[in-house]
Amino acid sequence: MGEPFYITTAISYPNGRPHIGHAYEAIAADAIARFQRQAGRDVRFQTGTDEHGLKMVQTARDKGMEVRALADEMSSYFQAMCDDLRISYDRFIRTTDADHHRASQAIWQAMADAGDLYLDRYEGWYSVRDEAFYDEKELVDGEGGVKLSPQGTPVTWTAEETWFFRLSKYQQPLLDLYAANPDFIRPESRRNEVMRFVEGGLSDLSVSRTSFDWGVPVPGSPGHVMYVWVDALTNYLTGAGYPDGDMPYWPADLHLIGKDIVRFHAVYWPAFLMSAKIALPGTVFGHGFLLHRGEKMSKSLGNVVDPGDLARAFGVDGLRYFLLREVSFGQDGSYSAEAIVTRVNAELANAFGNLAQRTLSFIAKNLGGTLPEAGRVEDADGQLIEEVVVACAGLKTAFGDLMLSQGIEAWLRGVYACNQYIDAQAPWSLRKTDPERMHAVLRTLVRAIRMLAIAILPVVPEGAGRILDLLGVEARDHAAIDDDGWYQRHVDAGFVLAAPTAAFPRLELPAAEPEPA
Repeated sequence: MGEPFYITTAISYPNGRPHIGHAYEAIAADAIARFQRQAGRDVRFQTGTDEHGLKMVQTARDKGMEVRALADEMSSYFQAMCDDLRISYDRFIRTTDADHHRASQAIWQAMADAGDLYLDRYEGWYSVRDEAFYDEKELVDGEGGVKLSPQGTPVTWTAEETWFFRLSKYQQPLLDLYAANPDFIRPESRRNEVMRFVEGGLSDLSVSRTSFDWGVPVPGSPGHVMYVWVDALTNYLTGAGYPDGDMPYWPADLHLIGKDIVRFHAVYWPAFLMSAKIALPGTVFGHGFLLHRGEKMSKSLGNVVDPGDLARAFGVDGLRYFLLREVSFGQDGSYSAEAIVTRVNAELANAFGNLAQRTLSFIAKNLGGTLPEAGRVEDADGQLIEEVVVACAGLKTAFGDLMLSQGIEAWLRGVYACNQYIDAQAPWSLRKTDPERMHAVLRTLVRAIRMLAIAILPVVPEGAGRILDLLGVEARDHAAIDDDGWYQRHVDAGFVLAAPTAAFPRLELPAAEPEPA
């Protein structure tokens, strides 16, 4: 096996059904995981649900359900979303899992052994929706002078006995971490926000609750359950095998999260790990929000669209391609039915799908599916292959740096070069005037299509996989973009191409755009 690569999404809070923002994060993480597998890494990819906390208790009460029954039902929707979107996770973790409770209590004990936990009384502002405590200086005024969190959510004054974590002790170690490891928080705008927050001073953090019992019990402290973010963040360790064994996948290479929870991952989490004397993750990447026609979506606003409805309307590949191509990774992005149809048709269906379809159909119809021999080679053939190699390398470089949209843009340059080549060479005309030249052109196109399909496989695994299946490229060869004699081996083996079907059908604008749930 190759070098380990451990990637995680944030675990989703299942007090409501999944929305397109959850799907976006899962799709982006999946594309990165698939890309790293292609590169030969031993990938561990984890996602899941964060099921404890006061919000779940309140939601269950409002529905007249037991909280565990609510957690079971809602978590199943998130796992189904991942399966429907072809998310290639290795573990779908739930914070109600027994091994997760054990891991959470183990890290708690490690922080206690470090002298970083103490019992006191908490009085301050708390947002149930954010599951977060806020200092007075962080609050903003809402309508009528009502106090709101920095996220614009309601806060209430809370007073109870609680365990505290000595977060203030880690202010300078955190600043030293950010200075020594500029890539610990990405993109740079998130890093700057976090550094300003930490430089402003850190207060000790309340890390237990006594007002409800739905959570991980605090060891040796009856009546206390862990603050949900201690429990939630520990899921990354649970999935790596903590506290048992050598944890070959830890430290995590990449925590992929939404920008609204960067503080928890880039301040609280490394401080907890420092306290417990556990190695820190490599990068916390805070992606932007996905907006619908420029408007933020949230369960509270009632404008949440089911990602399953979008996948059914536009196809899984279409949805995956659009989100990764349209949104500059790390920034906010917007979607609409028209934008999805326009982008997918222009680039995926017309440019690449049609290129593969007309090339392979031409071979099936005119050569009986037999791959053409070398034919009469010209300089244009080698030039095209070089352009495609450069385009695929551009995707590889960009994806390695988490620049997903730019990587797809680089890949498209290879697709466009192929379309210019086929139009200029016109194999349909060469069939009558110069069959030897036609053979060389088709051979060049098949080699190029194979490389392009392998390169884009992490983004559109179904459609690109169908093209590779048509070409007889076995799964074990899905990582080898370079030709390395593949074509000639297929010719020598007498491979016959079956009549192809469209790998990326054109989309039609639905009569009605999927409505908010």
